[in-house]
Amino acid sequence: MFDAEIKLLRENPPLVHCITNPVTINDCANLLLSCGASPIMADDPMETAEVVSSASALVLNLGMPNPRKLEGMLTAGKEANRRKIPVVLDPVGVGVSRFRIESVQRLLKEIEFSVIRGNISEIHALCGIASSSRGVDALADMTQEQIHDAVHHLANATGAVVAVSAATDVVTDGLRRIHIHGGTPLMSRISGTGCMLTALIGMFCGVLPQDPLKAATIACALMKRFGEHAALMMECRNTGFSSMRRYLIDTASRLDFLALQGGFHIEDW
Repeated sequence: MFDAEIKLLRENPPLVHCITNPVTINDCANLLLSCGASPIMADDPMETAEVVSSASALVLNLGMPNPRKLEGMLTAGKEANRRKIPVVLDPVGVGVSRFRIESVQRLLKEIEFSVIRGNISEIHALCGIASSSRGVDALADMTQEQIHDAVHHLANATGAVVAVSAATDVVTDGLRRIHIHGGTPLMSRISGTGCMLTALIGMFCGVLPQDPLKAATIACALMKRFGEHAALMMECRNTGFSSMRRYLIDTASRLDFLALQGGFHIEDW
């Protein structure tokens, strides 16, 4: 499964420009490298437009926002739009502060996004609904119907594919709705797995620039598989949570085998 897309990845490895979270910048870069892509992590407004001009995709991760970083994102995003380079948004902790909300509102107003990826509390906040999230943690009390309403609303309002990370990931373009099952709750015990997933979505958007729905679906399915294999390695080797990060990157280096192996649990509604 996904063998055609992996073949495209190997034939033309994408350069993924990530303006991302300092907490997870190294993890995102190493995951992309393990998969065979080339990451570049430039965030200064003096160079972001020039850097993105040679990229296959742009990832904007709100992470730890500041005015300089926001200007770098806006400059890069506008240039990416002008060059028809796909742009992916990760609104990390958007409901935590007024500055984050206003920053994302400006990004959504001035940049056209191919994919928006977040947990349900972040997507909930983007829909203009008061979020009860704590930090960047996801809401635990939303029904599946409420999640579907939120992702469809945001997809239709922005024109972007929306991907929600949860026990079952949901990906939609406002018409089709795809559920991706699997993964492991152990991934939530380390920082950065959401950021890594967003970078992975950016990589596949670089491979499939005309099909962001498929790009997001493949990335979500593979990230769940990475987590499953990492958890198995932790169990077999009797290691703790710090090894989860290392095993995720190890597993990503076996991308070709995992993609061809199949067995992904994907439902297309």
